[in-house]
Amino acid sequence: MSIKETELPGIGKKFQIETRSGDKMVIVVHDDGRREIYHFDNNDLEESISMVTLDDTEARCVAGILGGMAYVPKALETVEMALDDMVFEWYKVEKDAQAIGKTIGDLDIRKKTGAAIIAIIKKDEKVLNPGSEEIITPGATIVVLGDRKQVKACKELILHGGI
Repeated sequence: MSIKETELPGIGKKFQIETRSGDKMVIVVHDDGRREIYHFDNNDLEESISMVTLDDTEARCVAGILGGMAYVPKALETVEMALDDMVFEWYKVEKDAQAIGKTIGDLDIRKKTGAAIIAIIKKDEKVLNPGSEEIITPGATIVVLGDRKQVKACKELILHGGI
């Protein structure tokens, strides 16, 4: 997924999002709080096929739904819940992650990132407060606790093997 942010002087900001599946969406956040969401044709990424306008309250409500505040699906990919400066994030281990087959201790996650893995959810098992001997497996969902910088560093360490 890629996100491109553009300043729109006198209007607000534009966020162009291209998903891993190839969809293109543009969100314009107006200075008055309105949000416009445009969805584009996959065969012609310059042709908008739908548009929705939300006021600030509606946008925040939709953001809560999309962000998992109202309902967290069983097939978790990534969800964040902010508690002041602390963040819980559910992160699914991708099949090509460098951390696969290594233990939490091997990766030295706490010392290198400051983040803590507080749970690992596997297909047939949930491990709360996993120990350093817990092995990272593909497809597992890892629940990470830390500030945003720490959580991001933990994800980088798991995915790329370094920060």
